[in-house]
Amino acid sequence: MSREEVFERLNEVFRDVFDDESIEVNENTTSADIEDWDSLEHISLMSAVEQEFGIRFSMGQIQSMKNVGEMVNIILAQM
Repeated sequence: MSREEVFERLNEVFRDVFDDESIEVNENTTSADIEDWDSLEHISLMSAVEQEFGIRFSMGQIQSMKNVGEMVNIILAQM
């Protein structure tokens, strides 16, 4: 799977979790860029991403993610 394909699928997950069709994530997107992305929504988001890609994040991986680009790196490494 290519990096672009991961971003396409992540865009759909983000739009679904945050119920906002205008969301377009990129390498540098952080929680500060999406209004409703708080700690509770972060849990929902991580769960939805795990389901979408059939992977499991470790607690260390979740804590180390500083932006969506780092999330993509972890997803690609696990696939």
